[in-house]
Amino acid sequence: MNITPTSSAVSLINTAQSKSADAAQMIAKLPIQANEVGSSEFNANDIIKPILSLKEAELETSAAVKLLQADKETVGSLLDVTA
Repeated sequence: MNITPTSSAVSLINTAQSKSADAAQMIAKLPIQANEVGSSEFNANDIIKPILSLKEAELETSAAVKLLQADKETVGSLLDVTA
């Protein structure tokens, strides 16, 4: 099996996308409305985990983009050397 930086980055982006979709769905299901923030049904701890998951997905996506940029620069350097 050949593992390339591009395939690793794509895999990381797909994982981050799935993670953010799951977190968004969890947030959407919470009983939070404009007039419910102070209600007894709202628990601030319920929203912390999905928000942290969204931040984690953001960082994973950023890392994947940096990986793609580094791969592009490496390939570009190799092409410059061989030219």
